[in-house]
Amino acid sequence: MDYSFLAEAQNIDNDTLASLMDDYGNDVWNYVYFLTRNMEQADDLSQEVFVRAYTGIANYRGDCSIKTWLLTITRNTTFTYRKSRFFRSSLWGETLSLDSESPSPGLRQMMPQKSASHPSAEVEVIRKARMHEIWNIVLALPEKFREILLLHVRYELTTVEIADMLGISQGTVKSRLSRAKNKVRKQWEEMIE
Repeated sequence: MDYSFLAEAQNIDNDTLASLMDDYGNDVWNYVYFLTRNMEQADDLSQEVFVRAYTGIANYRGDCSIKTWLLTITRNTTFTYRKSRFFRSSLWGETLSLDSESPSPGLRQMMPQKSASHPSAEVEVIRKARMHEIWNIVLALPEKFREILLLHVRYELTTVEIADMLGISQGTVKSRLSRAKNKVRKQWEEMIE
């Protein structure tokens, strides 16, 4: 759906909100889960993100994609929550598993490729295990690298969008992205040797 009309909107109807939630709900939930590593918090904060989008649609100017705008709200909402006393006093150290339907473009070279025909169960298990191992490597990175890699690889945001979202320069985004990819590649190579 084309959401360009939202740049002029002062409010949003329920059908448009439902469409936004259908189109971007998984992205928002996965990003919150990535930041908090807690399924319940991801559920709650994802709902909060869409409430904020619903009430704050007049603040959307259209100078970025609706996806980038929602992910910015997601990040800000999550960081505000993380600063709260409730979050700091809770336990949230679950193991993160970011299984996705389609492998992330930047990590495809490290994963076994699917054949044109249906893969055997063994090949599929190996592919999923490798994907899980790669995401574990990504999750072990320092947050500044981990977040940029996720935004670029998983959500396919451009360098400009990431820079605007995080409030840093494009050069910093490119540098961190390159360093993050190199760290993941190096750790992956060490792991498979």
